[in-house]
Amino acid sequence: MPHSPLDCLLLPEWLVPVEPAGVVLKNYALGIRGDRIALIAPREQALKYPCADIRELPNTLLTPGLINAHGHAAMSLFRGIADDTSLHTWLKEHIWPAEAQWVDEEFIRDGTDLAIAEQLKNGISCFSDMYFFPDIVCQQVHSSGMRAQITVPMLDFPVPGARDSDQALREGLQLFDDLKQHPRLTLGFGPHAPYTVDDAGLSHIAMLAAQLDAPVQMHVHETAAEVQHSIKKHGERPLARLERLGLLGPRFQAVHMTQVDDNDIAMLVHTNTSVIHCPESNLKLASGFCPIERLWQAGVNIAIGTDGAASNNNLDLLSETRTAALLAKAVAHSASAMNAHQALRMATLNGARALGIDAQTGSLEVGKLADITAFDFNDLSVQPVYDPVSQLIYAAGYRCVEHVWVGGKQLLKHRKLVRMDEQKIIANARAWGHKIAAK
Repeated sequence: MPHSPLDCLLLPEWLVPVEPAGVVLKNYALGIRGDRIALIAPREQALKYPCADIRELPNTLLTPGLINAHGHAAMSLFRGIADDTSLHTWLKEHIWPAEAQWVDEEFIRDGTDLAIAEQLKNGISCFSDMYFFPDIVCQQVHSSGMRAQITVPMLDFPVPGARDSDQALREGLQLFDDLKQHPRLTLGFGPHAPYTVDDAGLSHIAMLAAQLDAPVQMHVHETAAEVQHSIKKHGERPLARLERLGLLGPRFQAVHMTQVDDNDIAMLVHTNTSVIHCPESNLKLASGFCPIERLWQAGVNIAIGTDGAASNNNLDLLSETRTAALLAKAVAHSASAMNAHQALRMATLNGARALGIDAQTGSLEVGKLADITAFDFNDLSVQPVYDPVSQLIYAAGYRCVEHVWVGGKQLLKHRKLVRMDEQKIIANARAWGHKIAAK
């Protein structure tokens, strides 16, 4: 029971806490005080508590803020430059040369702002980023009010902002020190992939991650060619190599995992490693299918990521989650695989668990951070509403996102960005597009 007035009382038609699983609360209220959820109670009971800001939200569904567990934010400025090509052609012939030519601090600043704004308008309250100039990304996240995990990119060759992995690591460790008390930012390591970081580099990252209790996010088993290359070069599959080097564990986030056998699943379960599923990017690049129903049934924590807008081509996590649910049914040959409540859990609490912040966010529970998304179900495309969670996953679109709060602060109100200048962000993105297209 609140002991002092609430800052805000939300009165939706439906509230889905995600934890406990499968629950839909109708005509309940959610009270916010400071950055926390202070009250979840039946509407009539909640209205007895003092609150100066009472919001009626008719035909609205409240959920935890969506969590985009993997992406490359500033790559939004490369959206559409190399479509309809395979992963390695896309990387080696298009993306890496473009990055070498264009990526600098200004590119990262404008591209990250574009990604943050798009994600907020898609109901995302927290995202994970793996890209260059992580210090700039941190500045933009801090200014925006969003929550994020920022991973320091690690590769065995020069990249924008770092002439080698040693420089990237030194600067990354300084960021760890500078931001260790930040309320919305988590720092981690982002070795790109097993084929771009050698054993010595991976072992060093494993040691530092253990010392700092820091997360590690990495593209793993993204394609069959990656697995075959590892077997030929190292005599083992990439996941087995990562376990041998001490990387797998609760802090490790394996992105993609389209190539999975029984030994891989046993290894994921044994080490309590999370998998980040990016189905639309995998489909577009023809990388393969992550068997998420098998992983779910085995007890693996599975979260959802959009990947970067250069390979998706958007940051619409609701669409990504729908694709994940539908694809899971096709891959498992079962219409009951990955139901709507499980899909929403992947996009919220499972994402928080993968990022190591599930004690603070990812579900609507008293005492947790007030990271909340409100979906407006007034549109004809979601009528009639029999089950609001099924309607959210299978019928609703990003245009249903009406409000977003992060840590009790409203960042999206009636589909309008509260802190960010949308027209300026669009103008900057267009300017980059004209400049890049002219070369």
